[in-house]
Amino acid sequence: MKNITILLILSLMLSVSCTAQTNKTETQSVATTMAVEEPQKEIPQKVDNLLTEVVIETSLGAITIALYNETPKHRDNFIKLATDGFYDGVLFHRIIQNFMIQTGDPDSKNAAKGQRLGMGGPGYTIPAEILPNFTHKRGAVAAARQGDNVNPQRASSGSQFYIVDGPNGAPHLNGQYTIFGEVTKGLDVVDKIAAQSKDQADRPIDDIMILSVRIAE
Repeated sequence: MKNITILLILSLMLSVSCTAQTNKTETQSVATTMAVEEPQKEIPQKVDNLLTEVVIETSLGAITIALYNETPKHRDNFIKLATDGFYDGVLFHRIIQNFMIQTGDPDSKNAAKGQRLGMGGPGYTIPAEILPNFTHKRGAVAAARQGDNVNPQRASSGSQFYIVDGPNGAPHLNGQYTIFGEVTKGLDVVDKIAAQSKDQADRPIDDIMILSVRIAE
């Protein structure tokens, strides 16, 4: 009986040791994967839950937008791209007066006149953060995305976004796209961009460029 008890104790100790080693290996594997996927540049931290405001300097004037804390994935991604200089030199490639203006395609940098744009991005999408309390009001800032037929989860483009220009907003888009901010200054600049002459693909005839995007102080 004593020998059986000793054998049971040794067996239990061996089982615990193997489980601990397995858990340790799995934890190291996850940590390594996360370390590779994390962005190289540190994202500025939020303070006292205040909204982050960013200033988009365009060739037609400045637009200030506030990023919502309720859509943190989109907020943090936008801040990272802005601080990395991703948007510098990007064009507004699609404008529709009384509807919206769209930008964020990196392929638009140095694009030839008449070149069709709107398919470029940073190589990833962002999970949808569609919230019913955010609507497509005038000045709303929302992420572009591929259609439901190829994107039923409604994941957002990693970089392309649009600003609603319509005086009554664009309520028919509510619940379909992630709205992650709103214009706080510069709606007149949005209107000016939307009113420019454009080609049949809604690209402005004369390039309208984002010169820089910076975090407001």
